[in-house]
Amino acid sequence: MGSLKKVSVFGLGKLGACMAATFAQRGFTVLGVDINAEAVRKINAGIPPVDEPLLPETMANAGKRFRATTDFNEAVATEASFFIVPSPSLPDGSFSNEFLMRALAPIAQAVRKAKKKNHIFVISSTTTPGACRKIIIPLLEKEIGGKCGRAFSFCYNPEFIALGNVVRGLLSPDMVLIGESDKRAGDLLEGFYQKFNLNQPKIARMSVTSAELTKISVNSYITAKISFTNQLRMIAEQFADTDIHAILDAIGADSRIGHKYLRAGLSYGGPCFPRDNRLVSYAAKQVGLSAPLAEATDRVNEMAKDQLAQQALACVQPGDTVAVLGMSYRTDTYIVEESAGLHIAQSLKRSGCRVVVHDYAANTKNSPALLEFETLSDPAQLKKEKRVKAVLICNPWPSYRKVKFPKGAKVFDPWGVLA
Repeated sequence: MGSLKKVSVFGLGKLGACMAATFAQRGFTVLGVDINAEAVRKINAGIPPVDEPLLPETMANAGKRFRATTDFNEAVATEASFFIVPSPSLPDGSFSNEFLMRALAPIAQAVRKAKKKNHIFVISSTTTPGACRKIIIPLLEKEIGGKCGRAFSFCYNPEFIALGNVVRGLLSPDMVLIGESDKRAGDLLEGFYQKFNLNQPKIARMSVTSAELTKISVNSYITAKISFTNQLRMIAEQFADTDIHAILDAIGADSRIGHKYLRAGLSYGGPCFPRDNRLVSYAAKQVGLSAPLAEATDRVNEMAKDQLAQQALACVQPGDTVAVLGMSYRTDTYIVEESAGLHIAQSLKRSGCRVVVHDYAANTKNSPALLEFETLSDPAQLKKEKRVKAVLICNPWPSYRKVKFPKGAKVFDPWGVLA
């Protein structure tokens, strides 16, 4: 049967560029494909098209094994094509297939024109459960003119990574998830990851729809754990002699629970956790059921942000200055999508406060949402800001531990950064 040696990656954004570069670094020949000519130009010049830790070094190690193009026809010469294009959420909670279909149709037509057999289409973007079987595979069958599993193969293979840690996450995952249309495709993709991964992760192979459900369920379970810690933190705060960090440390010692994601803090955010959890609710409704746990997780997540904003408002007056520190949704990334810091800063500003913000990675250039606020280039400036009445630490950047705050300002530290 052989093994995969030459692959293509469609979509060279924050995840796709890292996937392509790490594949090439590990010895595979990789063709990156994107309609963004500037991203393609940068890659071919050895310049990372996105800002992500370790990507420059990874591209340098990949060398000539990694190149990019805007011509999708070139991907026909590869053995498998990975698609990691946007799948934005729709108002009902499902994920759009528009960008996937736009990317898939031309390469499928090119495969048909070349009369190529057994090309493997690998979807790494998150999809709505059932979408691959009901929408994406039928599209490929129509464009190629043959049945999936015979004329071509299909795998659903999403990654479980966090922005700011993409390269490490790709190389050493806990699990590789493969939803396969046929055993040959699954065998080839499993062999690919056995050569690619630095560790020996569990390789979970199953049907395509099972894999779609698995992907969102992993994230929904993690978000439930985060919301549990926030729910407990909000309860513990109402008792005078409690230490939420000691409580959670004890709970995490139980082997049935574990310490991972059991840390007091604020709500989860970013491009995956919130919407994957909501997608579980949508999937349940599509089959006539409800998902009350997923829905409660989302409600608690929003409650945690709103409660901190209300606590701050209770100790300030309209017109007072409030500093919100940590605008990105997690450390080591500049992404502010659905972040606690952004939500709280907007709530405070709309309640009449003057809001100044800071983050060690997010700024007005890479995160335009921050243009709404006054920004601090250096949190050390806070010491001299006598007008600041409250300081909220919304993202646990360790360097905030060294910051001197204005005398008399009320400091809110749900993460325990200053402890």
